[in-house]
Amino acid sequence: MAEVKAQLNNLRLAPRKVRAVAGLIRGKDVNYAISQLEHFIKRSASPVKKLLNSAIANAENNFNMVRDNLYVKSLVVNEGVKLKRFRAKGFGRAEMIQKKTSHIEIVLDERMPGLRREKTAKVKKGVSEEAVRETRTNEKPEVKREIGKKGGMLGNIGKRLFQRKAV
Repeated sequence: MAEVKAQLNNLRLAPRKVRAVAGLIRGKDVNYAISQLEHFIKRSASPVKKLLNSAIANAENNFNMVRDNLYVKSLVVNEGVKLKRFRAKGFGRAEMIQKKTSHIEIVLDERMPGLRREKTAKVKKGVSEEAVRETRTNEKPEVKREIGKKGGMLGNIGKRLFQRKAV
């Protein structure tokens, strides 16, 4: 059984707040977890969803796993470095503020071990593979420029309307 890992370090959210979202999807199916995170109204839901999508992409591209066969095996949220700041208080004192960060690690695994996706080559119909390779190497991005045209929709009338001094 191949486990797929992805991690996110130094997320500028407190670990306590991220753990509330992590508990929601731990042990769940990947597709179900993504749908839960899309509709969950917490600030930590979006980075966790992004990390989950990254782990799914790792599984599909590196290990040829099937997306529907994956589930969230473990989701660990640890405490990262604390940014220490100071705030002025009464009578000339200062109080320390700790801005906490989180480290998130997600591990995906397969429900049915050994289920793999077939590698398919994407080739257009009626075009040889050599022609496809040639077009990929010779492609250059097309840059469109209109020389001599400056200004917005108003053209020169905008200059006359919005002058600093009256003529």
